[in-house]
Amino acid sequence: MIGKIVKGRSFKGCISYVLGDKDAKILATEGVLETDTKSIINSFYMQSLLNPKRSKCGGHIPLAYSPDDKQWMTDQLMENLAKEYMKKMGIENTQYLIVRHNNTSHPHCHIVFNLVNNDGNTISDKNDHYRNEKVCKQLKDKYNLTYGRGKENVNVEKLKGAEQTKYEIYHTIKSTLPK
Repeated sequence: MIGKIVKGRSFKGCISYVLGDKDAKILATEGVLETDTKSIINSFYMQSLLNPKRSKCGGHIPLAYSPDDKQWMTDQLMENLAKEYMKKMGIENTQYLIVRHNNTSHPHCHIVFNLVNNDGNTISDKNDHYRNEKVCKQLKDKYNLTYGRGKENVNVEKLKGAEQTKYEIYHTIKSTLPK
């Protein structure tokens, strides 16, 4: 299980992407009007107006699981894992949308949430990347999910920015150390 945290200004692009996949399946929602994509986007936007000082209100976290876990990764388990992940990350009392995609070899879902909660307060994102790593490890241990087997199976073509740099540093060090 790997989570990647993304924050943005607009809900439109994120929700359009998440719901735009032909095999996308909504697993759970909270506080959004599910009539159509436009209604969902408007629901998120309206709540973000409760705190106009917050510039980046949109939260998006894809949760990806190992292909080895695919056989028992039911919709219900994926929904439960996403909800438990959000609770442990402090993403509570806010709107969210959990959508499963089946467009890759590994099972994964997308959590879209509002960083402005139902009371108009901001959900803390302090140290969220560190918390994300810790929570993912806790859930992998609790549910006996498969851990990655190192960086040998990384899809290098999909890496961008900092992730690509980290990968290059890793391989430089790995190839230099034996010498």
